[in-house]
Amino acid sequence: MTMAANSSTGETRTCPHCKSTILKSSIACPACHHFLRFEAIKSGKPAPLVFQPLCVKGTIRQPASEGRYEYSVFVAVYDDRGEEISRHVVAVGALGLAEARTFKVWVEIYGAEGIALERPSF
Repeated sequence: MTMAANSSTGETRTCPHCKSTILKSSIACPACHHFLRFEAIKSGKPAPLVFQPLCVKGTIRQPASEGRYEYSVFVAVYDDRGEEISRHVVAVGALGLAEARTFKVWVEIYGAEGIALERPSF
């Protein structure tokens, strides 16, 4: 992966609409999909997605023969040394008899302004 030096790469800000922490370079909020910059309204396009290195989808089902279960959904990010950078509770809830929930987690990689990216081979 080739990257040019850019001091603003990785900086964050708060979305004025939904208050999520997002990348400063975002022209549309990935959480609420509101446009954040005028050039996005003109072009109608968010930053180009370079690739999606992770996508996991799973479903949990509550058996009809058992009582209610509760669940918590967590997301944790670790650095290359295995140290936890951040951990968040994304959602909590309960499943009634014969209910199901589907969860999907993914990571999107975008080309930041002024950075040339080559898609890594896994």
